[in-house]
Amino acid sequence: MTTPKFLNVSKSSFHQELKKRVNDYFNQADKAATGNISLYFKAALFWSSYIFLYIHVVFFTPPVWLAIPECFLMGGLTAAIGFNVMHDGCHGSFSKRKFWNKMAAFSVNALGASAIMWNNKHNIVHHTYTNIDGVDDDIEIKPMLRMCKTQKKYFIHKYQHIYAWLLYTQLLIVWIFAADYNRYFTRKVGIVPIKKMSVLEHIAFWVAKLGYIFMMIVLPIILLGFVEWLLGFLMITMTAGLILSIVFQLAHTVEETTFPVETGGKIENEWAIHQVQTTANFATRNKLISWLIGGLNFQIEHHLFPKISHVHYPAISKIIKEVCQEYGIRYIEFRKMRHALVSHTMHLKRMGRV
Repeated sequence: MTTPKFLNVSKSSFHQELKKRVNDYFNQADKAATGNISLYFKAALFWSSYIFLYIHVVFFTPPVWLAIPECFLMGGLTAAIGFNVMHDGCHGSFSKRKFWNKMAAFSVNALGASAIMWNNKHNIVHHTYTNIDGVDDDIEIKPMLRMCKTQKKYFIHKYQHIYAWLLYTQLLIVWIFAADYNRYFTRKVGIVPIKKMSVLEHIAFWVAKLGYIFMMIVLPIILLGFVEWLLGFLMITMTAGLILSIVFQLAHTVEETTFPVETGGKIENEWAIHQVQTTANFATRNKLISWLIGGLNFQIEHHLFPKISHVHYPAISKIIKEVCQEYGIRYIEFRKMRHALVSHTMHLKRMGRV
């Protein structure tokens, strides 16, 4: 299988109109499309909190009643840093300065994942071929989960809407200890080849991985003991994995989103329309959720304009809704998070039975 091609766009296309109106918004408001002081404050708050908790748990050995909630909080902060700092950094939207974007992007290395592998998996593959079976690595959870009709169905999938939530807690563990290495050694994300890595990138990959192993595994075992480390590590990684998975899944695998199938190596749609039809927003009126998950509840805005920082998504969402309405394109939005959770659960249930 080769990567499919999208329809060419004309000057009067949906995408061109979107870009024009969004650009007009930033020009008229005299704003930069990158992050602002509120994002930098949030980044500093999340990272300083994570470092404080790590030092307290590992070096000061708090009592169990305090260590447990601190580990769960570290798991939440792991996801929050990924959503708010790394994610904007990888897309070049964290700052106007390339240096700070790289610093933000590579901060994920301290959390166990590889920024280099993430860039290939997420920026290049997922953002281009969203929800296309066989290409988009985000929906390749076979054989345990069946995300679309084109994937083979097994008997166990009848119950996937029940056991999926336990699998989701394993996301970060699999990502750190298996997926990154698989992509590194195969030089592929699914069927898509990874661009040739420089010597510096190879060194950065291994330094980051070994540094994480020492800081999060070796040192805590030495200072705390194996059982204590294992329990704490699982609380951190499973909490982060569940949060990361839920946000990823609610954005693309719900009843209302589509899973386009290529025909003759082509997708019969322009890229921007494809992004709207395969993506969903959720909890768009909940400012706390939006603040914590880096605006990724405004996933449509992110997929259409990944180089715009998430701090601007609520504002440009109004423009995108308007253009979608004019072009007769459905804008998928769940006002409440619980509605999106139900839709995702029903999607899993349906994919296990049809």
